[in-house]
Amino acid sequence: MTIKIERKIVKYQVQKPEDVQAEKAAVAQAASPPEPTALPPIPTTTTVRDKNGHTAQVIRMHEKLERPEVLIGSTYKIKTPISDHAMYVTINDIVLNEGTEFEQRRPFEIFINSKNLDHFQWIVALTRIISAVFRKGGDVTFLVDELKAVFDPRGGYWQPGGKFMPSIIAELGYVIERHLQTIGLLRKPQLDEHQQKLVDEKRAEYEARARQTDAFAKADFPEGAQLCAKCSTAAVVMMDGCMTCLNCGDSKCG
Repeated sequence: MTIKIERKIVKYQVQKPEDVQAEKAAVAQAASPPEPTALPPIPTTTTVRDKNGHTAQVIRMHEKLERPEVLIGSTYKIKTPISDHAMYVTINDIVLNEGTEFEQRRPFEIFINSKNLDHFQWIVALTRIISAVFRKGGDVTFLVDELKAVFDPRGGYWQPGGKFMPSIIAELGYVIERHLQTIGLLRKPQLDEHQQKLVDEKRAEYEARARQTDAFAKADFPEGAQLCAKCSTAAVVMMDGCMTCLNCGDSKCG
């Protein structure tokens, strides 16, 4: 085959047939997309030694673990002042390595039931996501901090006992925290010996000071008695349909 060269030759290079094949292969490899690299498989079992020195296969939590027919569950009631209907949160646990010294309860799924259908969409979405995180395995305690950090733009509410809850989602985080503490995945926050002693001393000091300044601390009359206009004593109660003072005997009925 004859090739006509119409331009001036400035340099030349001798190319071998194997070089031509290598160049074509490199061009084809650059044109084709790279194959995705497979992630290393997650270890589902670990070989350990028990207290007797024997090797044992310990099953770890992973997403391919099949759901057994029976799960252990706990149901928690959430009653908020912003809703007329309560929410019931059920968390089911799977027992791994049952009957061995490596037995462990791990959360497997979560359900939320309520008569209030206003929150139905986000309840379904949230429970599916949390259940997927539970089944993924690993450290799932981060869910507690993430949920407790959610604030309702309309404002939170106070629980009985004086605890402020920034949102319903945050209270759900507290429920999951309590459940993880129950099954041993989280440690309950406790004061050390010196801190507890200081708190007890301060509380006793405050209660003693409050009793000294409280005019009704040593009252001999029923709690809630009203002030008598005659003897100026909080001893007026309803008796036989008439307001009567238990200290001086003054009565509205004469």
